[in-house]
Amino acid sequence: MKVKFLGGTQNVTGSKFLLEISGRRLMIDCGLFQEREFKDRNWKPFPINPSSIDAIILTHAHIDHCGYLPKIVSDGFKGDIFCTEPTAEIVKIALLDAGKLQEEDASKKRARHLAEGRTPPYPVIPLYTAEDAKSVSPLFKTYPYEQPFEPFDDVSVSFHDAGHILGSAMIKIKVGKENAKTLIFSGDIGRWDKAILKDPSIFQEADIVFVESTYGNKNHDGGSEAAGEELANIINQTVQRNGNIIIPTFAIERAQELIYFLSKFLKDNVIPHILVFVDSPMAIDVTEIFNKYPEYLDTKPEELIKKGASPFDFPLLKLTRSVDESKSINHITGSIAVMAGSGMCTGGRIKHHLITNISREESTVVFVGYQAKGTLGRHILSKPERVRILGREYPVKAEIRNINGFSAHADKSELLRWLSGFITPPKKIFVIHGEEEVSQEFAEVLRQKMPGSEIIIPEYLSEHNI
Repeated sequence: MKVKFLGGTQNVTGSKFLLEISGRRLMIDCGLFQEREFKDRNWKPFPINPSSIDAIILTHAHIDHCGYLPKIVSDGFKGDIFCTEPTAEIVKIALLDAGKLQEEDASKKRARHLAEGRTPPYPVIPLYTAEDAKSVSPLFKTYPYEQPFEPFDDVSVSFHDAGHILGSAMIKIKVGKENAKTLIFSGDIGRWDKAILKDPSIFQEADIVFVESTYGNKNHDGGSEAAGEELANIINQTVQRNGNIIIPTFAIERAQELIYFLSKFLKDNVIPHILVFVDSPMAIDVTEIFNKYPEYLDTKPEELIKKGASPFDFPLLKLTRSVDESKSINHITGSIAVMAGSGMCTGGRIKHHLITNISREESTVVFVGYQAKGTLGRHILSKPERVRILGREYPVKAEIRNINGFSAHADKSELLRWLSGFITPPKKIFVIHGEEEVSQEFAEVLRQKMPGSEIIIPEYLSEHNI
């Protein structure tokens, strides 16, 4: 048995891990590369023939874990795609949105090149279209947490709650009947004591572990409750300046957690009663799925939904689906809060709200999630004097704030907490899904704390016998 690393190594996106088991090929995750320096990998020929892959198992519905599915399907993959039921529903929405965005971005880039009199050395086309995204849906097969299934003989798989986003899973794979070998893919590990999700699952034994390391070198400043208080303070300060609060927001989980807190703040008069816009059709659709699967949520939001009092709604919440509704937001006078995607500002409606507010001293841009290297969000977070958005430069005068307590990723101490669950140290631990220097720092910590395990930081396209 061996594993080939097709992404998610020494960077935080493009997760793809190929297992070869007795002549069968099983891929864990199928994500897009989102960092600028790695995006060209999305366009290069896939390292192996997609039709040779027997099945794909998804940890969750974030684009860096599922966003390459339409491309691999159009290139010949015809196997089953296994995941939890909420993940399947959210992935369908996420891929359709991604296809539309890629079509729009390609169209805008062509128009910009035409206006500037430039002829690019390559055709500007989308990686895949919304129509391509629809071809993925028939391939889904769903299972609940803790229920084993066999993608093929002598291989048993089960999903376990990762506590990261709705339906997110850690994947446990048992290979063989007697003297079975156990593999665990952590996916993205969530955090303990979050407002709307259950705690991450803990395991006691495994032979091989693949662990994410996104925040493997730092600890967050408090949990979501402290982050909520910080957000409330930012809103109050910005409203006093008559500015807008612009929040680049991931449509899956982060938007719903923010809605949950803002609903609570307004009910308790913690913040002024301003209009709150969710300017993301995708986030609106995903929120409906949260209401559909209360059993996947933590106790309090589950009970509220079952009583008919959804925590993801309040009177001042405005959901904008159409482009015209989105554009009208910029004509509102007085302070408002706007949540729009994408969370790393790599596309979507957030760019237009940044154009309107990035040069306003009164306004605040609030980042509430991880910003990968090479993304516009990461650049703005560095507080440059000027920033280029949609082909034009703008002076950065708005206040730039970062709240990492909302993060859906376990931090260094929480990653170690998860790994401490293993009674016997795993034989091998692969450190994945982290920027190169972060993975190296975390690996060194593991070598000290888990001397009985071989700690490996795999390279892109490397193969390892396991």
